[in-house]
Amino acid sequence: MSFVPLATHKPKKIYGPISRLLMRLVLIRHAHAVSMEEHVQRPLSTRGRDDTRRMTDFFKANRQLTNYPFVWHSFLARSRETANLMLPAFSTDTNLVETPGLLPDDIVHPIAERLDHLGQDVIIVGHEPHLSALGTLLIRGKEAPAAFDFPKSSVLALEMTGKIHKKNGLQRWRTRWFMTLDLLAS
Repeated sequence: MSFVPLATHKPKKIYGPISRLLMRLVLIRHAHAVSMEEHVQRPLSTRGRDDTRRMTDFFKANRQLTNYPFVWHSFLARSRETANLMLPAFSTDTNLVETPGLLPDDIVHPIAERLDHLGQDVIIVGHEPHLSALGTLLIRGKEAPAAFDFPKSSVLALEMTGKIHKKNGLQRWRTRWFMTLDLLAS
């Protein structure tokens, strides 16, 4: 199976009061986790670890997740484990950073605002419904209705457009590509 991105990444410079390169962002939903009854911290299940390894192999081969200096993840075990298992698909100098504001029910505006001022490409490994709300806010300028269905282990790549949402003043983003486990060859 070949991988065809919706848009190739060629950094573009924005001219105006502040010139900078347009950022790339990747949103990854954690893999399948055990139930609360099985383990209170809800680490990845055997299936979740296997699914993450499949995605890691796919992205390691096509190098779509390289050159991201940071991978943000929540403090929850399933997010941290997914990020750690995917390390081979990232650049060798990628830093994993436990980041507040990435829990399932956290408000997405603070993360969107932080991304607006970050100026560096970043990968976020997180949870639903937070990822759907964040992706939708960045693209549409509002959190709902959700623009994306984020199955476990899915990966959404976005890119800044250099334009601003009129309603909220945040940077506008566009979809580069979206990958789910269902699209991988068995």
